Amino acid sequence: MSAPADPRTAETVQLLDPGLLADPFGGYARMREEAPLVRALFPGAASPVWLVTRYDDVKRVLSDQRFVNDPANVPGMDVGDIRQQIIRARGIPPEYAKYILGSVLDADGADHMRLRRLVSRAFTARRVAGLRPRVAEITESLLDDLPAAAEDGVVDLLERFTYPLPITVICELVGIPEEDRPRWRSWGRALVSTEPGALAEPLREMVAHIGELIVRRRAEPEDDLLTGLIRAHDEDGDRLSDVEMVTMVLTIVLAGHETTAHLIGNGVAALLTHPGQLALLRDDPELMPRAVHELMRRYGPVQMTRMRYATEDTTIGGMPVRRGEAVTAVLVSADHDPREFPDPDRLDITREPDGRRENHVGFGHGLHYCLGAALARQEAEVALGALLRRFPDLALAVDPADLEHQPLPGAWRLARLPVRL
Repeated sequence: MSAPADPRTAETVQLLDPGLLADPFGGYARMREEAPLVRALFPGAASPVWLVTRYDDVKRVLSDQRFVNDPANVPGMDVGDIRQQIIRARGIPPEYAKYILGSVLDADGADHMRLRRLVSRAFTARRVAGLRPRVAEITESLLDDLPAAAEDGVVDLLERFTYPLPITVICELVGIPEEDRPRWRSWGRALVSTEPGALAEPLREMVAHIGELIVRRRAEPEDDLLTGLIRAHDEDGDRLSDVEMVTMVLTIVLAGHETTAHLIGNGVAALLTHPGQLALLRDDPELMPRAVHELMRRYGPVQMTRMRYATEDTTIGGMPVRRGEAVTAVLVSADHDPREFPDPDRLDITREPDGRRENHVGFGHGLHYCLGAALARQEAEVALGALLRRFPDLALAVDPADLEHQPLPGAWRLARLPVRL
């Protein structure tokens, strides 16, 4: 077998390419079969990154501590920070960049473990299981209200159901008052805007708002995550700085509802366009946990990870990666890799997970595996189960080809989900 071509000589992929945005599954599949590494350019970035396309290589990069999230942790060289380039291009003021780049998602080593431990107990299997009755209660209440929100029997399920559920759950867990939650929905919308400068003012507002919440909760402690973070900060400032506390709240609330909302939305759209799978699930609701895993694999809302930087010269899939170069693991490509998943483009809710944990990488892999994965799966199971039970005639209100997706690199998110109840 001949050696693969040097990917450095291949054309650089533009992640805003309309064809790739419209069909990331086909686009990344073609890249994956051409080479294990593909050169790509993020919007606003001056420097390219390597896209890691194959399942085994993606898992290796995500579990290999020689790849770090913060380029400052690459020894012996001053690495250009591509994240900073993107943030500047989006018009985010420098003084607010720290709230985007300083999260648990970007930390390495001891800092990552310190930050992760501060919140991990809120997302243990036992704590998540204890939340299930409340998740079910919120779900049923939202479904009660759906018929009244419909016009001629049609309702946007994203606006009325898939967003309100996870934002309510995560805000209750963190300690965001009910009257403030609509603002977070608005800020979440701003996050996905591709207009330069669209995020600057919402970010200022979020940081100020969290500061006000900290003052309020310090005066009136509650049994919530925010109170726990304040206690960790006040009792031992070395465990959590002021900026880290604000950043943690910002990260958990946004990550805790945006992706879950679209996991549920994508799942509904998938089931309504695969009637055989929908019938199978209706006939056997016990398949729901496996169905959620398969929906996450096939139509996961997060299609690539944050960048990682090589701390030494190495190889991925036999291709050289030099110290300081950035790589991004393409989850959607890995989760459709026929080397791991037979007939990967087929939705199959009976597809067997590998052992006790999923074998897809929709929630990531390794030390940065999604903290909220168990909660997201539970919310999806409860939401989909209740929705299908309450509305047995549920159907798309538009042709599947007319479902509009947001043009976001690395994401698979519907703009609307009109359904007929």
